[in-house]
Amino acid sequence: MYAVGVDLGGTKTAAGVVSAAGEVLFSETIPTLNRDGGSAILDATAALVTALIGRARKEGLAVSGVGIGSAGVIDSARGVVVSATDAIQGWAGTALTAGLAARLDLPASSVRAVNDVHAHALGEAWTGAAAGTASSLLVAFGTGVGGSFVVDGRPVLGHRHAGGHVGHFASPHAFHGGVALACVCGGSGHVEAIASGPAVLEAYLRLGGTAPARDARGVFALAGAGDSTAAKAIHASAAAAGQAVGGLANILDPEIVVVSGGLADAGERWWEPMRVALRAELLPALGDLPVVPAALGNAAALVGAARLVLLPLHTSQGSTP
Repeated sequence: MYAVGVDLGGTKTAAGVVSAAGEVLFSETIPTLNRDGGSAILDATAALVTALIGRARKEGLAVSGVGIGSAGVIDSARGVVVSATDAIQGWAGTALTAGLAARLDLPASSVRAVNDVHAHALGEAWTGAAAGTASSLLVAFGTGVGGSFVVDGRPVLGHRHAGGHVGHFASPHAFHGGVALACVCGGSGHVEAIASGPAVLEAYLRLGGTAPARDARGVFALAGAGDSTAAKAIHASAAAAGQAVGGLANILDPEIVVVSGGLADAGERWWEPMRVALRAELLPALGDLPVVPAALGNAAALVGAARLVLLPLHTSQGSTP
């Protein structure tokens, strides 16, 4: 049995044919038409999936359905985008699964959808860093901060489909001069305001950094060249990330924590202060909690999305169908 897994993000859409063992056999990527509205995005995604199904058919592989990990708040039971940021204009309200099923001439039941971070966590829980565990907490630090708590193969989605927005609770680090830092969600003082990739650059500038840097990658390069302000900004952001993950672990008590995202790929300059802050935050009962980097890279969301079709789960409150 095979399925197509789709990772639909704000800038690019990747899709791949995935086996029943969770192996991505081949994949392709296209730009997301993030300014053209939901219908145009579905048209382009359907064309991408059609090409992959055609290639699979030529190789004698029967594709049974399509799983989608999509940006936005996704009502998985109905397959609808409940809300989305302006990173994808006109995405909110899109009938994601029904629209794609109609374009692919597939039964509605063979197309399933979930939020992209939940898909990422499902992939890691199935064949990645959390394989074989009963529960796992994945937290991703990149352009934003997101997460997913997977229990017995089901990500906890929440009553209103917004579960996993772990970047949007208060952080004692998200202040400057006694004023809470603004968060992209419209609130302030949140984890994402200090621990995301863009927040690293903002912290460098707040601390008086003057060397040219366009993004977090530039700040890391400056730190590597000996810029102490850049090093301080990275340390502050990483420590905030670690404290946040430690607090979440205290609440959820997962079997394992998986950390992913662009910042998690930045090496020990980020990992060391993140790890120290995380361990300092943990309750004594969680002292042996494994904290590991994600293992599947960009394939994780494809694998997790395909799992929705390959290993379908019964619908239950707060979990994926």
